[in-house]
Amino acid sequence: MLKEFRDFIMTGNVVDLAVAVILASAVGLVVTGFTNDMIMPIVGHFTGGVDFADLKYVLDPAVLGPDGEVVEPENAVMWGRWVNSIINLIIVGFVLFLIVKAYAKVRKKKEAAPAPDPGPSEKDILMEIRDELRKK
Repeated sequence: MLKEFRDFIMTGNVVDLAVAVILASAVGLVVTGFTNDMIMPIVGHFTGGVDFADLKYVLDPAVLGPDGEVVEPENAVMWGRWVNSIINLIIVGFVLFLIVKAYAKVRKKKEAAPAPDPGPSEKDILMEIRDELRKK
């Protein structure tokens, strides 16, 4: 049973899938960083300095004790973070679209390349020899 499992894990599809998952998580981190550190400050600049991650709808405000310490934290819908997630999704989708489009273009070029002329077959050569011998 362990041998079967090892054979299954070592097949190309499983290894390729593992590599794809690891790369996808790395790309996800890069895109999240790009969105949070590059795109959202630009969007915030054009919206009057608003940081979407801080936008929320407070359902229940925080309750403070007499000493100013939070007794009960606020209950809020963090819709700004959701907007950031949507922007992340759009960026990831666009990047994947570009990658798949480039891959399809490269693949099409490889498939479109004509096969080299193999030249005459052995049968054709023998037929030519036969025809030449008949002429003599």
